[in-house]
Amino acid sequence: MAMHEAVAAVTARIRERSRDRRADYLARVDEAKSSGAGRAKLSCANWAHAFAAAPGEDKRRIMDPAAPNIGIVTAYNDMLSAHQPYEHFPELIRAAARAAGATAQVAGGVPAMCDGVTQGRPGMELSLFSRDVIAMATGVALTHDAFDGALCLGICDKIVPGLVIGSLAFGHLPVVFVPAGPMTSGISNAEKARVRTLYADGKATRDELLASEMASYHGPGTCTFYGTANSNQMLMEMMGLHLPGAAFVNPGTPLREALTAAATHRVVEIGPRSQSYTPMGRVVDEKAVVNGMVGLLATGGSTNHTLHLVAMARAAGIEITWDDFGDLSAVTPLLARVYPNGQADVNHFHAAGGMAFVVRELLDAGLAHEDVLTVAGPGLRRYQQEPYLEDGRLAWREGAAESLDLNILRPANDPFDKEGGIRLLAGNMGRGVIKTSAVKPEQRALEAPAKVFDDQDDLLAAFKAGDLTGDFIAVVRFQGPKANGMPELHNLSPTLGLLMDRGQKVALVTDGRMSGASGKVPAALHMTPEAIEGGPLAYVRDGDLIRLDAEAGVLEIKLAPAALKARDPAVKRPVGHGLGRELFGHMRAAVSGAEAGASVLF
Repeated sequence: MAMHEAVAAVTARIRERSRDRRADYLARVDEAKSSGAGRAKLSCANWAHAFAAAPGEDKRRIMDPAAPNIGIVTAYNDMLSAHQPYEHFPELIRAAARAAGATAQVAGGVPAMCDGVTQGRPGMELSLFSRDVIAMATGVALTHDAFDGALCLGICDKIVPGLVIGSLAFGHLPVVFVPAGPMTSGISNAEKARVRTLYADGKATRDELLASEMASYHGPGTCTFYGTANSNQMLMEMMGLHLPGAAFVNPGTPLREALTAAATHRVVEIGPRSQSYTPMGRVVDEKAVVNGMVGLLATGGSTNHTLHLVAMARAAGIEITWDDFGDLSAVTPLLARVYPNGQADVNHFHAAGGMAFVVRELLDAGLAHEDVLTVAGPGLRRYQQEPYLEDGRLAWREGAAESLDLNILRPANDPFDKEGGIRLLAGNMGRGVIKTSAVKPEQRALEAPAKVFDDQDDLLAAFKAGDLTGDFIAVVRFQGPKANGMPELHNLSPTLGLLMDRGQKVALVTDGRMSGASGKVPAALHMTPEAIEGGPLAYVRDGDLIRLDAEAGVLEIKLAPAALKARDPAVKRPVGHGLGRELFGHMRAAVSGAEAGASVLF
């Protein structure tokens, strides 16, 4: 199938825009490769330190400088349900490495905070910055320079992007990402949302809410809604960094363990001394990045990736913009309905055909690049296959050629929507993004007076006081990366959703984030320039008429620019103290804007 001309055009302009940056990156990759492989270049003292604690069998193999050594970078902790299964992965990986004639070591751990725990709490102000901390921690782990490849163990929101960014600094190494899979399905998403709305309306008790939440988030594995964590897993397949079909296999199953062992074997097979050498820096190229963007749009994935993908691409010397997202969204059909864009969860998505179906549809429609390098070998077609066990042995077969549930997955020629799930907004209020996949078409445009808040708690207090009446657009400012670390404002969703259920027309405009779980409330997110840098949001006042039109891609205040700028800008309250926030002042000062990835590294 010929490439869609719009996808080809976006890819070409990304390549041209990135030419010098990408060339410099690849030169550094080649220089690192030429310095020698793995531990063979270590001095005897370096060598002895690196393997002093290795068991006897591994020490004997270590004496052969040609035997591959694999570094494991793990985000294990047992507070994150998604990462709790990783506790036993290193043992499994070491055994698989021995069977492949190699050794494996935990090179280091990276922090992994749970946005589900910090949501609406001060700790959320560290969440976005944790991505760059994870990238640096990955660099610390791999800088021992004793490895022929790496396995990255991570799933959730900032963790996979951080691992990708950090690993790309070692782009001469083959790197395979190893997921742990989603938890089994709990109560229905409709029931969970119903109880949340009742609680927001004061019609359910805290005990009832807690019982509902614990019936939803109930065991090991990734949360099953299609937020940033599961969008990460989709991206790793679309970008060729997982083994095919690895994303959504439940933890603790024989198939999950077989995939983990196979990832270990594969990273050995594609090592620097092999004929199949596959350095990560060559896997993540312009076409792979476009494939990731198209996959995100086609599945209605997380708005957080309009930040993360920008930063991940820059780590590989590739520069993408929100205009690229906007142009791709205009030609990418929405193929999936997974909560919050529908009632299904990722287990249902996987059962309906999952990633194998999505990859096939996008390739057959000419919307994704087939001619890419992946950790599974050349070509994205490999990812339209799904893994299974045959007499206890791992094998792959062609995935579903047709959707097994048209309420969850649809073909590209009969999609849920002709355009992708994320769209660009621009106007005299700045630039931002909006997730439209869960918003009803008739609710994607609104013109209403502003109600302005400098903190999400102020909005919630206004709701409790009965002040949020009539149609309005809530402006929640001073939530950008420089202001306070750009926390997610997902706690606003039940309240604003309740007002919509009551018949009010409402929307949200903010320089903060909403969440990978952005739902039915139309929300203009990541507005840039942010208020603290003198962006238009700093000049908005209660009662100003604002027009938000997601279909037209417009966000504007109905006020002459001179009149807006004649006002004194609002002044941000000081950043709070405690819970680690004092430690991140240097990052707030140095962070780039949202459209540049909100990073301190680039």
